[in-house]
Amino acid sequence: MRRDLLEVRRSLPPDVVEATGEALARRVLELDELAGCTAEGRAGRSDTPPTVAAYVSIGGEPATGPLLDRLRAAGVRVLLPVLLPDNDLDWAVYEGAEHLVPAGWGLREPAGERLTPGAVTEADVVLLPGLAVDGDGLRLGRGGGSYDRVLERLERAGSAAALVVLLYDAEVLDEVPAEPHDRPVHAAVTPSGVHRFRH
Repeated sequence: MRRDLLEVRRSLPPDVVEATGEALARRVLELDELAGCTAEGRAGRSDTPPTVAAYVSIGGEPATGPLLDRLRAAGVRVLLPVLLPDNDLDWAVYEGAEHLVPAGWGLREPAGERLTPGAVTEADVVLLPGLAVDGDGLRLGRGGGSYDRVLERLERAGSAAALVVLLYDAEVLDEVPAEPHDRPVHAAVTPSGVHRFRH
């Protein structure tokens, strides 16, 4: 299933990927979970800026560049992952596309200070990459295990963060393979809308 999904993504024209990024940015910013995450939405509630953990898309992944810039412009503190040698993820603050540097596996990462893997537990919303999701909210990742560790870390910390996977419309499936350790997400955002899951 991973191979087939990746093959479809590889066949997408760049303009389709770019258009998807614009649509996703609009959809994500309309999420109820993000309504209180902009500076305006949190006015009078806290001196702490809202935090969203996100990621820099690569290849045929739905483009996240427009979303990252709009979140930052809205006063959101955006954390981006930094891949560690053991495939775990450290985090750093997004300071703009001009501060992203090339990393292994074709990734781009923030050039700034590393905050530790536990920094993700400060997030109000965690935006996850994936290849597909099913009706129970089970996310199919690439198989590297990096985000399984993130989800486990959030659970151990008792985090109430909203877990949202970003996908293309055709990647919302009836069923995906699951392992006992897999943790469901709360929602998937695709260009056509938001898909909610009960669990």
